[in-house]
Amino acid sequence: MLASRRFLPSISLLAAFEAVARTGSVTAAARELDLTQSAVSRQIKALEEQLGVELFLRERQTVRLTLAGDSYAREIREALRRISSASLNLRANPHGGTLNLAILPTFGTRWLAPRLGGFLRNNPGVTINLVTRLSSFDFRLDAIDAAIHFGHPHWPGAELTFLMSEKTVPACSPQFLREHAISKPEHLLDLPLLHLTTRPDAWEVWFAENGVAFQSLHGMLFDQFATAAQAAVAGLGVALLPTFLIQDELKRGDLVAAIDREIESRDCYYLAYPSERADYAPLAAFREWIEAEAKS
Repeated sequence: MLASRRFLPSISLLAAFEAVARTGSVTAAARELDLTQSAVSRQIKALEEQLGVELFLRERQTVRLTLAGDSYAREIREALRRISSASLNLRANPHGGTLNLAILPTFGTRWLAPRLGGFLRNNPGVTINLVTRLSSFDFRLDAIDAAIHFGHPHWPGAELTFLMSEKTVPACSPQFLREHAISKPEHLLDLPLLHLTTRPDAWEVWFAENGVAFQSLHGMLFDQFATAAQAAVAGLGVALLPTFLIQDELKRGDLVAAIDREIESRDCYYLAYPSERADYAPLAAFREWIEAEAKS
């Protein structure tokens, strides 16, 4: 149920407020909105009167947000962003559904994107918008219908559909392997290891499963598989990488297994989505398609 209209200011008032709050200047906001300074000032005053709250402190020729105004500005900025995004999606696809999908960068570019053409050909009325998210988020606060999740089968407030497991292998450049004698897992302890910030214990798990004792592990940190893989190609060290995401590098010979000790990750890939969106037609079609793709 919508709130009383007295608490629903017009978009023009909110846009003027957001512009002044962001720029810190009525003059700059007026220039951005193509209005006069007096018109923007009147809109701010009208908004304050409607809400019954002072949003700005007026000091000579400057304005400064009050504490209440600062909090309100953050929420209004996000609300305007979501309205703008929804309007853009509708304009881009007025006759079909839109699916806003959060992806993990390397999974999205190397596994999902090359396959999406098949889904779109079979579902011509659906538009898919892809955004990058490296960690879980609250579906209630983000205009996203579903997300690719890697980890344990747990996401508060969401349902999960299993997609696939993965195997990882220590990978390096052929030149790096020629320069370092690697015949046992423990030999890697003396070499530069490349780590992912999203999987901080990956190397620890690999050594433990190979029966190698260690005190501490150091090395370069990367926030994405793609950059870690490229660093390995450049000979900066050994990276623990999912084999299905580096097939091209392995086929070209840019990367090789530093040692043939592939292990299965404890975590898996899932499609996560809020329960109330489960029957949303574009999501249901995508869920069925990606399940089949993951099994093929």
